[in-house]
Amino acid sequence: MRLATRLFSFLSLMTVFSATLCLAQRHDGNPVAGCACCGTFIFIPILLFVLNIALLVWVARDAKARGMDSSVLWMLLVFFFSFIGLIIYIFARPQGNLVPCPNCGNKKLQASLKCPHCGFGL
Repeated sequence: MRLATRLFSFLSLMTVFSATLCLAQRHDGNPVAGCACCGTFIFIPILLFVLNIALLVWVARDAKARGMDSSVLWMLLVFFFSFIGLIIYIFARPQGNLVPCPNCGNKKLQASLKCPHCGFGL
């Protein structure tokens, strides 16, 4: 979760910084100079799209590691409601430490009796 928080903070800061830089430019009657910041307005939606895809991947992996059967439904919730869906997911998911499975090496909840990836039981 720390990585997602840091990434979101960095992207928010870059968005504010690039928009401020764009609005601070002088145009002096030259129409070409006014279009110099158009890349910023194209960059922001692409950045948000990439961030949304990264959140979907993280939710899918985390839900699978925690043994949740409905990881696709959680992905759809995060896809349609973005950060609100992510907050709902974080509060609804099973809490606990993730540890590597002794059989396959994938992460699983420490309290789980069997691995959701390989089915290895203790």
